[in-house]
Amino acid sequence: MQLGLVGLGKMGFNMRERLRAGGHEVVGYDRDQQVADVSSLAGMVEGLTPPRTVWVMVPHGEPTRSVLRELAELLAEGDLVVEGGNSPYTEDRENADFLAERGISYVDVGVSGGVWGARNGYGLMAGGETADVERVMPVFDTLRPEGDRDKGFVHAGPVGAGHYAKMVHNGIEYGLMQAYAEGFELLEASGVVTDVAGTIRAWSHGTVVRSWLLDLLVRAMEEDPELERLEGYVTDSGEGRWTVEESIRNAVPTPAITAALYARFASRQEDSPAMKAVAALRNQFGGHAVKSSDE
Repeated sequence: MQLGLVGLGKMGFNMRERLRAGGHEVVGYDRDQQVADVSSLAGMVEGLTPPRTVWVMVPHGEPTRSVLRELAELLAEGDLVVEGGNSPYTEDRENADFLAERGISYVDVGVSGGVWGARNGYGLMAGGETADVERVMPVFDTLRPEGDRDKGFVHAGPVGAGHYAKMVHNGIEYGLMQAYAEGFELLEASGVVTDVAGTIRAWSHGTVVRSWLLDLLVRAMEEDPELERLEGYVTDSGEGRWTVEESIRNAVPTPAITAALYARFASRQEDSPAMKAVAALRNQFGGHAVKSSDE
């Protein structure tokens, strides 16, 4: 299949390589001309034979909206756009309606696999009309892991369902990562376990907490057993926040995901105002010792 691919960053670049290895013709565009196949979006579109399919893999928000606006002027009726970034699902219907005015179809896809996807395959969650999803299936089948399709790909529902599924997936990821992190810290602090890295490595086969995320933690500890070279500062790209917002909207309790998100917020505070207030209160009501900022 022939495909235009916009965005050749960490994910897009590897996706292009996997697709080409699978026999697809990929015309890639990126602002970084060192990795791009063409010099402009217009050049990419000109290099595709109608009806064209273009996969957009750029950061969510204005970067995605900007690309879609430009593509709307370059593509024609019968073409199809796949939005594979981590956009909020609430924007998908608006994007689909905007492109539909020009006869252009739209599919949203949540993509999971990170930098390892080129070798292991990507988990894919698609939203859109059945005919549109089927049209891109040769690409989906190449990108997903080998084996049964339903173990690496899902047509999750109508437009927006793919990004909704990916949002919840990433919320769960927050919770899992936080649980592993807290377990690591407790092992380190215990004074009882002398081989923390070995203990976590021993969990990676046979135990009920084994997972690919745990394998990645083992790999990180092989390079830095006590993770001393890292700073405990963790950003969030939005999906965890959106998951918590959706849990509130639907009155579904998500305490683990919410706590994991708040832990990321806490990691960015060098000197927490909230903890200062707690220390002051403990001193006021109980005379507990406090530590001066001058110490």
